[in-house]
Amino acid sequence: MKTMFLLHSKNITAGVITMLLLSVLMSIKAAPVVQQPGDIVLENREFRLLITGKGFAKSLIHKRTGQECLEPDAQLPMFTLTQYRPYDGEVQLAFPCKLKTFSSKEVKREGDRLLVDFELIDHRMEIRIKETDSYIGFQLEKVRSKGIPNHWVQWKKTPSPIDEACFIQLPIKDRTNFGEWINAMWDKDVAVNLLATDPYPMIDGLERRGHHILHATATMEVKLEGLGAALIVTDGDKLLDRIGVVENDYGLPRGVESRRRKEYTYSYYWVSDVNPKNIDKQIEYAKRGGFKTFMIYYPAFAKAPGHYEFRENYPRGMADLQDIVKKIKQAGMIPGLHHHYNKTFGMDPYITPIPDPRLNLKKIFTLAGDIGEKGESIEVEENPEWSDLVSCEKYLRIDDELIQYDSFTITRPYVFTGCKRGIFKTKPAAHRRGEKFGLLGEVAGVIGVYDPKTSIQAEVAERLGKLYTEAGFEFAYFDGAEDVPPPYWFTTSHSQWLVWKAMEPRPMFAEGACKSHFSWHILSRGNAFDIFLPELIKNATRAYAGEEAPRVAKDFTGLNFGWIGYWNPTAKTIGTQPDMLEYVTSRAAAWNSPVSFRGNLREFEKHPRTADNLEVLKRWEDVRVKQWLKSDDKEKMKDWDREHILLVDESGQYELQEYEQIKGAAGGDAKVRAFIFERKGTPWVVYWHPTGEGKLEAPVSTGKFELFQELAGGVQRVEVQAGKATFPLNDRRYIKCEGLKRTEVVRLFEQAKVL
Repeated sequence: MKTMFLLHSKNITAGVITMLLLSVLMSIKAAPVVQQPGDIVLENREFRLLITGKGFAKSLIHKRTGQECLEPDAQLPMFTLTQYRPYDGEVQLAFPCKLKTFSSKEVKREGDRLLVDFELIDHRMEIRIKETDSYIGFQLEKVRSKGIPNHWVQWKKTPSPIDEACFIQLPIKDRTNFGEWINAMWDKDVAVNLLATDPYPMIDGLERRGHHILHATATMEVKLEGLGAALIVTDGDKLLDRIGVVENDYGLPRGVESRRRKEYTYSYYWVSDVNPKNIDKQIEYAKRGGFKTFMIYYPAFAKAPGHYEFRENYPRGMADLQDIVKKIKQAGMIPGLHHHYNKTFGMDPYITPIPDPRLNLKKIFTLAGDIGEKGESIEVEENPEWSDLVSCEKYLRIDDELIQYDSFTITRPYVFTGCKRGIFKTKPAAHRRGEKFGLLGEVAGVIGVYDPKTSIQAEVAERLGKLYTEAGFEFAYFDGAEDVPPPYWFTTSHSQWLVWKAMEPRPMFAEGACKSHFSWHILSRGNAFDIFLPELIKNATRAYAGEEAPRVAKDFTGLNFGWIGYWNPTAKTIGTQPDMLEYVTSRAAAWNSPVSFRGNLREFEKHPRTADNLEVLKRWEDVRVKQWLKSDDKEKMKDWDREHILLVDESGQYELQEYEQIKGAAGGDAKVRAFIFERKGTPWVVYWHPTGEGKLEAPVSTGKFELFQELAGGVQRVEVQAGKATFPLNDRRYIKCEGLKRTEVVRLFEQAKVL
């Protein structure tokens, strides 16, 4: 086969050349791999996996294209067992005390099971195979010692523990996209996905030169037997269909179905101050912003996460919350709950008057001496280095007493200093030398993180699910997952899964603060970032959402471009302005993604441009819901250095325009924000006063000016007198500048002054 490339050095980059070559190489059908005696074939209608008798993956063929998906030179065993140090007597003597991985030495198929034996140790792995049209399932059923007698004396070895059991790993050739979250390598032709079928396997794709090692591994710390993964090899445009089948067959959260809902791209209005007295006003502003979903942050109604006891401004408790949710639905919006599900703080019953013993202890210490009820110093045997020194409040739990400390020493004697005893109304007590106690929390400011090895997480999940269901919520934000204890790949998604299972109806879509592989099915939209000040929001969007959006798109997932805060102009900030909202919402629309906007009644009422700000949000939300944007429009808006405005033209139809700020307008006066764009060869300017009102006077020698409140509204002719034109300066307006070049209009506005 001969292929000719005509390359022009000025028009094509090395990266493009590489992708072209990769595309050609991928399209070439692989030479058939010869099956040898002892080889094992696993296949369905879409792919064929060939495994050698020693347990090495030999070939993975996508049948429709004939493409080989394996990296041929990787020479990687498909099955391995790992001990964090050798435990077996002879192996322990022969090898250093460090992590040791044992490769498979023989694999046999008996019916629907693979039996795998290993080098040096006497363990056998039993894997049940499920061959379906959409995927092949691998269920690790047993990892057990075969009890082989010692060769020198006639007694059986004591079975040595296994720390990790990799029950499938494949070196998959790189393609255009690697979805790190869903663990899939794909392009327009072929997709290869190794997907967990339950929360328990550690799933990853390890990057190597020219390929990724996709693996599913069981760990002793989490679960060593009775867990599984599914291998999917399919056409590039059918991967979500196949994942959907896996979700259905294994009873997983419906991540595919959620991503395909029409509501998936809906933005939400987010409030932390809503109660029976102000819900009508909050709904009014949400509707003015065009929002179709409405998220309630739990501090609005609950004193603390954990027991979710109602605040005083909800005198009827659940009945008040139900009425609020009902009003949201009656207003045509979908209600959602933003909750913390894995931690508690404040005066929750999990904290006080007796701290729950199921709260996670990040570190364990031993008292080096007796302490009384009023001691301000606590000496310990272990070095407290790397304990929390960041939080304003740092906590220890000794038996039923909570203690706040100020600092500690990191040389002997190790001492916690500045201790305040019996905080959160716990009872100060004397404690004896040798007593074990612990450090609470995981990150700054958190008092109690639930220990996932205990029953507390399931208990909270049940309570939270009941609240969600009884109130009538329909989508959710899983906040606080950054606080779970290790192993993070498991505890992050497992705690989310327990809560998700308790929610009825299942959330139609969900977001979260932190995610792991299994979370893909639960958190069907990418996380919102924290709130940024108005002066930072454009750069922050570029830096954070701009980095994540193209990456998470490879996981077939949109990203929430919020949370967007709302600020009234003050001496410290210019406040939230229409161009800021145009920027964030337009970039979100480019990536088929929503935004979240924080409703603040007090700031709305004070801000002179609230009407304009809400109009911007309403237009973009309408465009998102109607799917009005064309593919070319979205590609233009993926350029983070350009800005766009969504107009309503003279006939009442939407019109997308690129525009640019006149940064030196009125000599750089902060009392005017002006942006220039062109329509049909004529320059236009959209401008407003960000903090109040006034007049804008501009020197004019030529040109004709027409002033619009809205393009579809009435036009106001601007009179020029004595070489000057005066424009009203308050709400957002548009000026059509006929007879002038773009550069002349920019110069005119730079020379203008605010009266």
